[in-house]
Amino acid sequence: MRTLTREQAKAFYDKFGARQDQQAFYEEGALRTLCANADLARARSVLEPGCGTGRFAFDLLRHHLPADARYYATDISTTMVDLAASRLAPFSPRAAVTLAGDRVAPPVVEPASIDRFIATYVLDLLSADDQEQMLAEARRLLHPDGLLCLTGITPGVTPLSRLVMNIWQWVFERNPGWVGGCRPARISERLPPNTWRIRFHTVVVAFGVASEVVIASPISRGEA
Repeated sequence: MRTLTREQAKAFYDKFGARQDQQAFYEEGALRTLCANADLARARSVLEPGCGTGRFAFDLLRHHLPADARYYATDISTTMVDLAASRLAPFSPRAAVTLAGDRVAPPVVEPASIDRFIATYVLDLLSADDQEQMLAEARRLLHPDGLLCLTGITPGVTPLSRLVMNIWQWVFERNPGWVGGCRPARISERLPPNTWRIRFHTVVVAFGVASEVVIASPISRGEA
């Protein structure tokens, strides 16, 4: 399936900038559901690749995470990094935003050190190979008791959402750039049962847009 290249995605979101916040009308319900089931009050270290404008990070830091929690955010878009850094400035130095390089996380993040790996509306932008790479990084970076917290657009589950998401898929297939490279995806199917244990899974529909919410924990080699 044709997806945006890294360079194309960067160019799109550099131009899109703060307009990304206009997507809140269909994202908020899914994000609230994620927060309600991610046990964020016990998270001391959080990594969010693809942080966008930092809108969700700001909400987490202000309302859901402990006052001493460390927050690491990255993005491939220079514009998004600048917007997020400005928005999260009140939480500096425990909140840091960096431009994503070859790896998902900044060098300061050590293996098995992250309590929550949060990716919202990111995996639905990536190719299958890049999805696998990000999930492998999540597994490498998560603490054994940590949680993988994901949301993304997904095929519809109601008559209206099936119509809306089918149209979205149709547009994507003609030109991924028309929808920012995002397409309906079943994130839960990308989590092999021998490496991930799904703790929570649901689909939230808002204004006809379906979003999947998945929370999973890594399975150690001894448990598999």
